[in-house]
Amino acid sequence: MVDALAAHGVVDEVVRVLPDSARTAREAADALGVGVGAIANSLVFASAGEPVLVLTSGSHRVDTALVAATHGLAPLERADPDFVRAATGQVIGGVAPVGHPAPIRTFVDVALREHDVVWAAAGHPHAVFATSYEQLVEITGGTPTEVA
Repeated sequence: MVDALAAHGVVDEVVRVLPDSARTAREAADALGVGVGAIANSLVFASAGEPVLVLTSGSHRVDTALVAATHGLAPLERADPDFVRAATGQVIGGVAPVGHPAPIRTFVDVALREHDVVWAAAGHPHAVFATSYEQLVEITGGTPTEVA
């Protein structure tokens, strides 16, 4: 994962390995001493069988109907663990915004821009990295969007 981040200009010094799992936004926020809104949850959905990645603020629940309607997608359905691993090469709870076997259509919650530092998973449930909203959009090629 460090190589994938470095390929996008994210230096490896920002990757932090936490002593406990950070599978949820609350766990990550508590471990990092930040507000839950500064955590970028990586949620994988299936839309007509294709993966869609939504990077949402930990303080939000994704309104899948809103995201699908806004972007002309087939309904978004929660992906099962096998689908997530096949699409991202990573397990639920550690899905990074980059480093997938193939590009994934990505949407980035505009609420994340409220935070100077945003924390995202780094490919493992114990690993996170610091970034900014702008860098997150840039490295993912994601589309800024209202998700809640």
